[in-house]
Amino acid sequence: MAKPQTVASNKYNAKAYDSLRIVVKKGYKDTVQAHAAAMGESINGFVNRAIREQMQRDQADKSTLTSRESDT
Repeated sequence: MAKPQTVASNKYNAKAYDSLRIVVKKGYKDTVQAHAAAMGESINGFVNRAIREQMQRDQADKSTLTSRESDT
């Protein structure tokens, strides 16, 4: 039987967070984990930062492309 604190934490997490599962080649997890640790982050923190930064770059690239297309 789960402890009440665990049950409460799981209930909160299910309500407050979405979950993503990523799959990497065998052994690559250790590389990612070492990099994240070197940056002072958890794997989750590193992946969230990487996603956020890439989305910002993609949006900037899209804005630049849209701006160029409207100039022609």
